[in-house]
Amino acid sequence: MTSKYETVIGLEVHLQLETDTKAFCGCSTEFGKPPNSQTCPVCLGFPGSLPVLNEKAFLYSIKVALALNCKIQEIIKFDRKNYYYPDLPKNFQISQFDMPLSYDGFVDVPSADGPAKRVHIKRVHLEEDAGKLIHPVKAANSLVDFNRAGMPLLEIVTEPDINSPEAAYDYLTALKSILQYLRVSDCDMEKGSLRCDANISVRRAGEKELGVKVEVKNMNSFKWVREALSFEADRQIALVEAKERIVQETRLWDAQKLVTISMRSKEEAHDYRYFPEPDLVPFIVDKKIIEDMRKALPELPRPRADRFVKEYGLSGYDAGVLTGQVDLADYFEECAREYTNRKALANWINGDMAAEMNTRNVNILGLGVRPKDLVELLKMIDDQSVSGKTAKDVLVEMVETKKRAGEIVSSKGLSQISDKDKIEEVVRDVLARNERSVNDYKGGKRTAITFLVGQVMKQTQGKANPAMVNDMLKKHLGE
Repeated sequence: MTSKYETVIGLEVHLQLETDTKAFCGCSTEFGKPPNSQTCPVCLGFPGSLPVLNEKAFLYSIKVALALNCKIQEIIKFDRKNYYYPDLPKNFQISQFDMPLSYDGFVDVPSADGPAKRVHIKRVHLEEDAGKLIHPVKAANSLVDFNRAGMPLLEIVTEPDINSPEAAYDYLTALKSILQYLRVSDCDMEKGSLRCDANISVRRAGEKELGVKVEVKNMNSFKWVREALSFEADRQIALVEAKERIVQETRLWDAQKLVTISMRSKEEAHDYRYFPEPDLVPFIVDKKIIEDMRKALPELPRPRADRFVKEYGLSGYDAGVLTGQVDLADYFEECAREYTNRKALANWINGDMAAEMNTRNVNILGLGVRPKDLVELLKMIDDQSVSGKTAKDVLVEMVETKKRAGEIVSSKGLSQISDKDKIEEVVRDVLARNERSVNDYKGGKRTAITFLVGQVMKQTQGKANPAMVNDMLKKHLGE
């Protein structure tokens, strides 16, 4: 049924910038402090208080806009967005309306099965955040914490040219990667540093006119964005098929029931009565500042992945995974300066190291294995000091104990036996004790050698060099 329809999605990402103070006052932005302990007359909107623009927040905003290929507005001004809500102490939000910081950008989103998909950025603008409402279970009243009020917030709005929930997920993943490379935010969705709202509609395939738009909120992970949009697309298609009316509204994602729930109607456009912020005059940014910032942008994920393919001989897939997180890419490159088998290095980082990260829910730095320690382990495999299998166990212990590979191998006697005479002695003994398996092998049952290899490894407590064991057994068995 869904092939008859096209999904049209636009995303609004709100990014909390990682500054020491709020957007228009000197209050701390530190996370986790007691409620309402980080407020002042400015962020609470007391009469007579005056906002002052946070320079770092503004420069961070330009940095993001340039990285997203946006044009910077020649004259920049702020506006008051007027509405009443309990978490908005001033009854207006300092934002940007008709002259946003930047506009007309794009993000090229990598695709596993074809060329990159370009998602156009409609605008990127700076504003202040609202406070946070808290609804205690079974309590008669709600509470409000104004610590978040006034936090510097960057709104990144796409054009409605995302055509599937999976594409929305891919865009958000690519966007987050870029933002982390810029080091302007921790992008932690659990802390609310990165939030996403979506506008979604459906139309019959081939139609040009957009369907009725529904806004979806309360999605606190990229996974839930994908799930919520999948549900909502199916819900809207079912309504169209049943010839029922789609209501323009805001809906909340319920992650317990895996459904969207109606929050409020948006049949009438909300009149925010925007007008220029009288306490912040319009201003022009020196073009030299913008160009200097453009030149100072770091190497971003896509060009870095291309360089990894050319410089290190990696596959496009491996390069894409490694450069998807800036800390992971930095870690790989630090290892690569000391270890020349870059394919093996990528396999270990994307394989066993990634498994440890997933198990412990940490990033590469959280494992506590320094690049030089991983390189030491890989070199021990290369010089046959340890087997590949033993190395995997050593890595786990490195993560758990923070000890070096050599220290673990030495203290536990895990060194691989590569002495030909010692292995020869064990091989002769195993062949003498297992005449039946020897005869099976010589009679054409080639799998019998697996048993013999296992016996050698058992006698050497798994320390014998597997390749040498195989070669010696085949030599004695007449190959």
